[in-house]
Amino acid sequence: MALMYGKEKDDNENEPTADPGFLNFYSKLPPKSPETGTVRLFDRGDYYCAYGADAQYVATHVFRTNSVIKNLGSGTKSLPSVILREVQAKTFLRDVLTSKQLRVEIWTPAPGQGKKCAKFELDKEASPGNLQAVEDLLFVNSDLLSAPIVMAIKLATSAIGTGDKAKTKAVGIAFADTSSRELGVADFVDNDLFSNTESLIIQLSVKEALISTGTTSGKTDRDFDLNKLKAVLERCGVVITERKPSEFTTRSIEDDLVRLLAPEASLATTSASVEASMAIPQLALPIAPAALSALCTYLSLVADSSNHGAYAIRTHDLSQYMKLDASALRALNLTEAPGSVGASNKNTTLHGLLNKCKTAQGTRLLGSWLKQPLVNLHEIVKRQDLVELFVEDASSKRNIQEDCLKYMPDMHRISKRFQKGAASLEDVVRVYQVVLKLPGLLEALEGVETDSDKFKALVEETYLKQLREINESLSKYGEMVEQTLDLNELDRHNYVIKPDYDERLGTLSEKLQEIRDGLDDEHRTVGRELSIELDKKLHLEKSPNFGYCLRLTKNDAKGKIDGKKKFIELSTTKSGVFFTTRTLKDLAADFEESTAAYAKTQSSLVKEVVNIASTYTPILESLDHVLAHLDVILSFAHVSVNAPEPYVRPLVKEKGCGDMVLKDARHPCLEVQEDVSFIPNDIEMVKDKSEFQIITGPNMGGKSTFIRQAGVIALMAQIGCFVPCSEATMPVFDSILCRVGAGDSQLKGVSTFMAEMLETATIIKSATSDSLIIIDELGRGTSTYDGFGLAWAISEHIASQIRAFCLFATHFHELTALDQELSHVTNLHVVAHVSDAAEVGQDRDITLLYKVEPGVSDQSFGIHVAKLANFPENVVKLAKRKADELEDFGHTEKESERQAPNAGVSPEITEEGIEIVQQLLKTWASESNTDGEDVVMAEDDLSPEAQLEALRNCVEQFRPQIEGNAWLQEMITSL
Repeated sequence: MALMYGKEKDDNENEPTADPGFLNFYSKLPPKSPETGTVRLFDRGDYYCAYGADAQYVATHVFRTNSVIKNLGSGTKSLPSVILREVQAKTFLRDVLTSKQLRVEIWTPAPGQGKKCAKFELDKEASPGNLQAVEDLLFVNSDLLSAPIVMAIKLATSAIGTGDKAKTKAVGIAFADTSSRELGVADFVDNDLFSNTESLIIQLSVKEALISTGTTSGKTDRDFDLNKLKAVLERCGVVITERKPSEFTTRSIEDDLVRLLAPEASLATTSASVEASMAIPQLALPIAPAALSALCTYLSLVADSSNHGAYAIRTHDLSQYMKLDASALRALNLTEAPGSVGASNKNTTLHGLLNKCKTAQGTRLLGSWLKQPLVNLHEIVKRQDLVELFVEDASSKRNIQEDCLKYMPDMHRISKRFQKGAASLEDVVRVYQVVLKLPGLLEALEGVETDSDKFKALVEETYLKQLREINESLSKYGEMVEQTLDLNELDRHNYVIKPDYDERLGTLSEKLQEIRDGLDDEHRTVGRELSIELDKKLHLEKSPNFGYCLRLTKNDAKGKIDGKKKFIELSTTKSGVFFTTRTLKDLAADFEESTAAYAKTQSSLVKEVVNIASTYTPILESLDHVLAHLDVILSFAHVSVNAPEPYVRPLVKEKGCGDMVLKDARHPCLEVQEDVSFIPNDIEMVKDKSEFQIITGPNMGGKSTFIRQAGVIALMAQIGCFVPCSEATMPVFDSILCRVGAGDSQLKGVSTFMAEMLETATIIKSATSDSLIIIDELGRGTSTYDGFGLAWAISEHIASQIRAFCLFATHFHELTALDQELSHVTNLHVVAHVSDAAEVGQDRDITLLYKVEPGVSDQSFGIHVAKLANFPENVVKLAKRKADELEDFGHTEKESERQAPNAGVSPEITEEGIEIVQQLLKTWASESNTDGEDVVMAEDDLSPEAQLEALRNCVEQFRPQIEGNAWLQEMITSL
């Protein structure tokens, strides 16, 4: 990296920004830094500069050293500076926007500024959800692998309902994918934890959210709701952008939509709002249009004329897909967390494991499918049928992937370049190469081997019918390219118009050919005069400074060209001596002039060709969707066949119907890790019998893996993929809700325990009887007694009230008693073999077997795990002693409880014992009162010693009766 930076560092010695004018200009800019979520770069033509805190950020994250920082100015007013080459800057900006989730500003010199510019103006702004301004800059040589979705959220001004229902909120949402030019809206009622909003954010993979700022007096409830909403957005890794409340109005949204939407989506000539509402049903929603207005304003959609008539709009229905929350996303390892450094092993996430796609559009679609598992059984079965077809015909799968899809460009990105008028002849050629591949793709799909008429009809319906129509439509495109472009030049990566396509081009082409011949003749003439072999020693080259010229090495040039008038020396460098002749100089000038004339003439023709090609954009987008779908299905088939143990097709049943039975279930990501021999386990959850399962056992014994793999397998089944089991049956789940290892968020004022409770509250409020709930170690963030109480109460509520399938891993062994109260609760434990201390003469050793069996584990073996982690011996011994003391203390309390009086004694024996005691006391009283007076006077008649002696005599008298009464025996023992 230091070598790459070397040239810029030398140039930086005379860095023009050291000018006091720039330092003064920079000091007056609003303070911005990565800490506030924004990175600012200054475009200086051949390179970019970062200053101040941004320079420190660049040095840390790009160069990994502070040695690249140069201070401009001196003293307290010095300004840190770092230079980035253009390629480095683009890579850095792409990482900042897509991975680090930061905003970007790019400043360019103000008009009239020369090289020593002191003033700049803001040229481009971008954010994780709005890449429009920099998309062409950042994704020229790389594909966009995830759609930049930006969302606007509008909350209703008042709650709905009364009592408990008053906490529900009316939410209006609008979202936009500027890369595919699609708008969407959703209007729904949410609870006070915004669970539905969180599910929508996950389903759409939202990168940025707009919310309204500013409140008026009396709006404290609204402030409280906004804070809760912000917490949800932060938990989902969404960048929050605050906008003025005035932008969340519906003043101009109707007119804006009429301009933006394609003709079939709106009445292009309508002016009345009633007509607009009829043409655009989304405007009839109560809250979403206001959010849509703020979104259009933020993205400046109407201001870009290329957007007019290009957008589509849809209403998003939350119930179409399985609901997932941010906790489920982490627990199931679906994708890399925003801002995380990607692991070297792609198989650490489900997306990385399943992504064997050959196209960028396939990768994007896979990401959407993972976050939008289907709940429509018919659609799930259709995907499974297609996967099964290619699992059985591996040859066709391989041919389509390697011979067709591997060479397909990102049609979606090319289409957008056509729409924006930014396409080039290279884009035209790339589409032409797709046209050439289509017949082979059609042939491969038609040749898929299957005996099932159902499968043949499905391939015809899903792929072949559309591909034939697309192929027919694009045949004219292929003819146009063949007539206009010089295909012979493509091998040299030259994208030019055929010379014979236009008379003017033909004339210029002939002239250029004559000049080239003249250059070759002059090259040979000089070679003969100097008696030097051509090409090997005497080179004809095109210099960026001198045009066509000749080059010799320094040794060969000695005595050859020195002092000869015919040869004009141009320059001497390490590579040799550059020189020319009068004839060569004239030819080079003619070549430059003719080349410029050719380019100028060709440019108008290129524009014409590109405009014709852009009319095929709707067809290209349709082709993009078909290719993406096929790519993901083939990827599923590839992974299913090539897993360590081949996946099987799961039997999926309607929602609420059937049990979840997974034979030899495995975690798909763990089983492919190096040096891992995965031990499968059966998972059997039967309604009304074992729908709530409590799993206990040693630390590191496999409890977390066991419960998480159930969720991963359920999700894989509902996206249409095969699953890592030997046999699998399950119903359709409407949601997978998880509570696993929450981390601290002290900077946001959220402790581990609070995060745990928030996630659990979401589960309780969102879960239905058709949900799958996964809970791992609930209640660890507080005291043992509080934690157990919460764990019991939450478990009992889920098991008795919600009645969802639930896997609950815990170290609270007392929780296993729940199966005594509820018949559909069962206990499982992970097996560990413990050696006999008496046999080996030392502490017991533990061997984890990673098998799950019915029953309860009697201990957690936490101290054994600490020993495995190489804790100091004295620490391990102290921990064991304290644990034993606490255990003995607990046993003492339990024994006392078991020995409490009256435990297990029948009422008849108790009454008999009470009667014996009454008789004993009466006898004692009569003997103590010598005067025959009332017993109250006994204290005055006899001394305490005499009274005690009298009591002893009475006890001896009644001893046979006392010993014969169980209630009295327990009473005496307790005393």
